[in-house]
Amino acid sequence: MPKEKTSIDYVMEKASGPHFSGLRSPTATATATSTAFSDANAPRQPFVIGVSGGTASGKTTVCDMIIQQLHDHRVVLVNQDSFYRGLTTEELKRVHEYNFDHPDAFDTEQLLDCIEKLKDGQSVQVPIYDFKRHQRSSNSFRQVNASDVIILEGILVFHDQCVRNLMNMKIFVDTDADVRLARRIRRDTVERGRDVSSVLEQYAKFVKPAFDGFVLPSKKYADVIIPRGGENHVAIDLIVQHLRTKLGQHDLCKIYPNAYVIQSTFQVVEHGLGHLPFTEKQVITPTASVYTGVDFCKKLCGVSIVRSGESMENALRACCKGIKIGKILIHRDGDNGKHLIYEKLPKDISERHVLLLDPVLATGNSANHAIELLIQKGVPESHIIFLNLISAPEGIHCVCKRFPSLKIVTSEIDVALNGEFRVIPGMGEFGDRYFGTDD
Repeated sequence: MPKEKTSIDYVMEKASGPHFSGLRSPTATATATSTAFSDANAPRQPFVIGVSGGTASGKTTVCDMIIQQLHDHRVVLVNQDSFYRGLTTEELKRVHEYNFDHPDAFDTEQLLDCIEKLKDGQSVQVPIYDFKRHQRSSNSFRQVNASDVIILEGILVFHDQCVRNLMNMKIFVDTDADVRLARRIRRDTVERGRDVSSVLEQYAKFVKPAFDGFVLPSKKYADVIIPRGGENHVAIDLIVQHLRTKLGQHDLCKIYPNAYVIQSTFQVVEHGLGHLPFTEKQVITPTASVYTGVDFCKKLCGVSIVRSGESMENALRACCKGIKIGKILIHRDGDNGKHLIYEKLPKDISERHVLLLDPVLATGNSANHAIELLIQKGVPESHIIFLNLISAPEGIHCVCKRFPSLKIVTSEIDVALNGEFRVIPGMGEFGDRYFGTDD
């Protein structure tokens, strides 16, 4: 066997170096290099966090603590209060009857436009609201530039579905009502020039009914609920750790939670096995000691998409001795991979979790056809884990969007597909290179 085969086999077993730079196709053109360069310099999709909660619940404190801990990233804070509508002359005459805690008090359309532009990498001018005059400043704005993280804070940021849809994470700050009232009295009298009686009157007439009617019901949309606000350092530390993980992910993983790009030191097959359900199991060791470990709670099999997928079978067998492996052969013609030639699958495959093997995910058409066949055989979509080494963004979109319950585990998402529907920079025809049948 040629030396190249041995080196590829070693790489397959050890899964070291997600780029496989030594195996890159020599036919990669200057156009591909240019595309890769432009992609690397394209603005990354920012991570949008929504922070809601009752008035004076500690939302701003939580936001400030997150920003301080993410000091090595560009983070911008956008306050919903900046988007209050300016009061008309008639409304100013009856300002004590105006409900500032109602959704209609905000210019949600402008807020939505602002966040959408920031997500697109554009700079925006955020209005400045004067709480003493109840008007926006006509001569000055707050310039907000594109950032890695956008934090949108306000009592009603979860109320509008269009605004919620722009968020990658939603946090609700839950603080005792008495504590919130005390904080509001202190804030409105000191910072906004109001007297205590007017603050209490407004709270009873507008603030509390709005909290019960709009703010509290939106709590159900939260991904994370923080009791005690800024005093809860443990919760904030966990959120920051999660954010650091997300900020290190490929943009497609933020869009599709069923796509996983593993670290270069991990093995693809072993990482895929880590996504299987398991149960606790105790065994007696040769020293008569009891050891508690885990065991897969359902039968498992592999299915390789012939023939490139067969290159991953040895790695799977090394992890799972005696595992059953099925075969699917699909004719690939350009971007069309929908012609089934051959299939041989375990008879009880509907009772198993399936590791689908194909080292390169290009257009996604062949993968989709293989997945459809497995589903037709009775395999639940959520029981399929698709393992590959290199993926094109087009393939990730194609598979993840069509099968949201399936999981993809890959070691690299490359730049794009070229005119011949090959992944670039990529590594050429994987099957030919592995089996030594290339020219």
